[in-house]
Amino acid sequence: MMDDVGHTHFDFSELTERQRYKLLIGTVIPRPIALVTTLSRSGQPNAGPFSFFNVLTHDPALVAIGVENYADMRFKDTARNIRETGEFTVHIVDTSLVAQMEICAIKFDPDVDELKEAGLATVPGQMVRSPRILAAPAALECRRHTTLQVGPAREIIIGEVLGVFVRSDAVDPQNLHVDQTMMDAVGRLGGFLYTRTQEQFEVRTQTVDEFRRSAERDTD
Repeated sequence: MMDDVGHTHFDFSELTERQRYKLLIGTVIPRPIALVTTLSRSGQPNAGPFSFFNVLTHDPALVAIGVENYADMRFKDTARNIRETGEFTVHIVDTSLVAQMEICAIKFDPDVDELKEAGLATVPGQMVRSPRILAAPAALECRRHTTLQVGPAREIIIGEVLGVFVRSDAVDPQNLHVDQTMMDAVGRLGGFLYTRTQEQFEVRTQTVDEFRRSAERDTD
């Protein structure tokens, strides 16, 4: 049993927005990264990474992305495009995509194609029109389910996953097992830090009977 070394408590009601942000991104780690592609109503491609992202449920299959728009309440390209078209594609970022993902994070003008700037090859989506990045280990094609306005310039976009592409060498099509080592996904930490997912360990949840038997053995 570890000794209690003490904890420091922070009352969020007494902190600034920036201070809350720093504590959240430093403690909720690692966070998966969604490299989201969209098309504008006129067909202009856009790509941007979001680390306030995760899967919520499998039935229905829903993912959520937290989007911080501009302080003057203008929508970022991703949020505006999803509102206009109702479609987007989430790409999982692996180690080899990190540098190109960071290029997509640059605040280019709306008429700039981040995918072209990053040198990312794409093909049209299959179930949505959003482009699919070929180098990504997985791509989730989504239709907007719900948008939650949680602040003047912040919203949570919930998307229903219509289908997913997974690298063929990373998935068994028979049992649907995904080789997570082959996926080589990266996660976001605080500040400018990222982490790899190559160091893994397995823990299987016991049944009640298994837990009781284990506890009895430990007391013998």
